[in-house]
Amino acid sequence: MERLENIHPGEILLEEFLKPMQISAYKLSKDIDIPQTRISQIIKGNRRITADTALRLSSYFGNSAKFWLGLQDDYDIEDERQSKIEIFRKIRYLRENAHQV
Repeated sequence: MERLENIHPGEILLEEFLKPMQISAYKLSKDIDIPQTRISQIIKGNRRITADTALRLSSYFGNSAKFWLGLQDDYDIEDERQSKIEIFRKIRYLRENAHQV
């Protein structure tokens, strides 16, 4: 089964919110009172969405902070899983280990 691409929450912010609503990164940064560089770095996938940013985005777009943090958590978990896949394959399930004690 083919895996889907791991999409950074910044791409979702750009493609699902900013572009359709015709909001620039500059306008968003001014409206939610954060540096434009923070929004630009998030959009480029070079910065995480923090709790502070999630709260600001949720207030602005009318969704929940957990939505934004959930996107970030999902991205981080998949990124970590992919980068350490061989390590995780070597870890044996607890029930298998219990029989060998």
